[in-house]
Amino acid sequence: MNTEIFNAKTQKENGTNYAGRIIRSGGLVAFPTETVYGLGANGLDGEAVRRIFEAKGRPSDNPLILHVAKKSDVKELWSHVPDNARRLMDAFWPGPLTIIFVKSDIIPDEVTAGLDTVAVRMPEHKTALALIRAAGVPVAAPSANISGRPSPTSAEHVINDMDGKIDVIIDGGACRVGVESTVITLVGKPTILRPGGITREMIENVIGEVDVSPAVLRPLKDGEVAASPGMKHRHYAPDCRVVVAEGSWRRAASIICREYEIADAMGERCVILGTEQTRSCYHGMNYDIIGDRDDPSSLCAELFAALRRWSGKVDVIFAEAIPESEQGLAYMNRLLRASGFNVLDR
Repeated sequence: MNTEIFNAKTQKENGTNYAGRIIRSGGLVAFPTETVYGLGANGLDGEAVRRIFEAKGRPSDNPLILHVAKKSDVKELWSHVPDNARRLMDAFWPGPLTIIFVKSDIIPDEVTAGLDTVAVRMPEHKTALALIRAAGVPVAAPSANISGRPSPTSAEHVINDMDGKIDVIIDGGACRVGVESTVITLVGKPTILRPGGITREMIENVIGEVDVSPAVLRPLKDGEVAASPGMKHRHYAPDCRVVVAEGSWRRAASIICREYEIADAMGERCVILGTEQTRSCYHGMNYDIIGDRDDPSSLCAELFAALRRWSGKVDVIFAEAIPESEQGLAYMNRLLRASGFNVLDR
């Protein structure tokens, strides 16, 4: 397959209008959002949705998110619109928040992995919204990468994974948030299934107390169903081993230095994903400063790009854990799954 590439700035209307027609006709389009790049298909066409799973090599038991261009679109996608959903949409849409509720009859099982609920969000990115409007249908879209690999935050990442497998890639530059949207289910007590740029604290300011699924920071147990994308045991993984060091930044840096020296002595190629606070700890070692511990959003924005940058170029990536509050929860969720929960605390 010949994959066509459009530039969102220089080919704005031509690209989105053409890509919208591709989606309506059952094709696949990769497009930028404020979180990561999505791989979109007609969310009301089960056959088109199956093509997403084929292109990504994605397990069919992993549900997808439907993307809409206006809030009123949810009326057709959910059985009804609960009050707390309306409040969340008013507060955070368009933006990086996905809401799960009971699906309507028009949603194909391919989108929901057979569940009776469906995840919906309205992205903030202008190109994404223009594409959805041009398609005229809700767009089912997971991240535009090979399943299990770090999510793509640039068109280059998408090209590396999807060139020749899909119809169109729209290049919209680097993604601002850098990790996928927050996912909250409103079936029963509101519960965050995947943390992201919209934090628990922000949500609680709007609808009151919210739970966080225990699976956010641990693997799914045998028999547990993935009710949201991003809940699989090993996810976002580069082509090398990832080791996470826990504790205070001094303690984490000490663990990393010790393990780095051991690995290096064994002939392994190593890199450290460090922070501004630990820059001076890694003198003489191969390190990559990806953000500031006091600003977890900076780490979220760079994590996937860094994992891809070093994938296949080193044998092991060492990374520091950070506190699991605010956007630190999203960072640790992605980092722990990228490592397969390979954690050292002493």
